[in-house]
Amino acid sequence: MKIYLDNCCFNRPFDDQDSLVIRLETEAKLYVQEMIRQGEFKLCWSFVLDYENRANPFEEVRNRIAVWKTLASDDCSLSDDIANKASQLMTIGLRQMDASHIACAIHLGADCFLTTDKKILSKTIAGILVINPIDFVRRYFDAK
Repeated sequence: MKIYLDNCCFNRPFDDQDSLVIRLETEAKLYVQEMIRQGEFKLCWSFVLDYENRANPFEEVRNRIAVWKTLASDDCSLSDDIANKASQLMTIGLRQMDASHIACAIHLGADCFLTTDKKILSKTIAGILVINPIDFVRRYFDAK
């Protein structure tokens, strides 16, 4: 199974963990990453993740996230197809960066797009399962 985690997911462990929901999302995301390390899932990466991560003001966080690119089985650069798909996704109310992430995930053939962004999760997006890490882990365990 190919999975794309957006920047919100990658940054979740570095967020304030006082909220139970944030802690649960963090644990679920870390579980998914462990499954990637074990080869259970394949990680998709993109130029959008690179761009957003480079903008992170915290060097340690930036470096820890950047390591995941080396574990990705798939990576993509900007192309006309991705730009066109992102433009199409923006018509449903997605912000440009979010639409670009999803366009990359679809382009790479990801089965799931994991995010903690409630605005993205509120949209119905054809071509890919958009899901919160907690719900993804729940589905994964239920399927076993």
